[in-house]
Amino acid sequence: MIRKIWLAIVMVGGLVALDIYTKNWATDVLHHGFTIEGVGGIPLTLAYNQGIAFGLPLPSAGRWIIIVATVIVLYVLSGMFLKADARDWGRLMPVQLVGAGAIGNLIDRVRWDRGVVDFIGPVDLGVMHWPIFNVADMAITTGAVFLALSLLREDAALALAEKQRTLEMDGTVN
Repeated sequence: MIRKIWLAIVMVGGLVALDIYTKNWATDVLHHGFTIEGVGGIPLTLAYNQGIAFGLPLPSAGRWIIIVATVIVLYVLSGMFLKADARDWGRLMPVQLVGAGAIGNLIDRVRWDRGVVDFIGPVDLGVMHWPIFNVADMAITTGAVFLALSLLREDAALALAEKQRTLEMDGTVN
């Protein structure tokens, strides 16, 4: 358990530090609303997201609603982390990614009312422009996808085990 917690401190702490560093860099170097070409041609545009994912708007008290919701999510993620087996990296890594991203964006929401600092993008996908995002958003998105896959895999394994138990009880499997 101690090793699992130390590894989480390093991973989550490292991602939060990287998020803070890159957001500080963006606010120091980029001009709000103007796009420059970054490394590999990736556009960089400083934006302050006062809404939720993809810039969806919030009501006037939305900032505080998101802060409280984020704290609740972090509590749930902590429980998932603590309950997960130390060898279940398919569960531990996604939980840490989502948690680190949530903390990174929570810091922006708590420190000022301008919103979350976003600066990567918009990225032209050919059929649409992907909204402007940050390191925390990448961690949340990646972690959420892998956490969903982990939960689906667990549900499928439980369903299979239940089916096997039912067949054994019926005497159709020896």
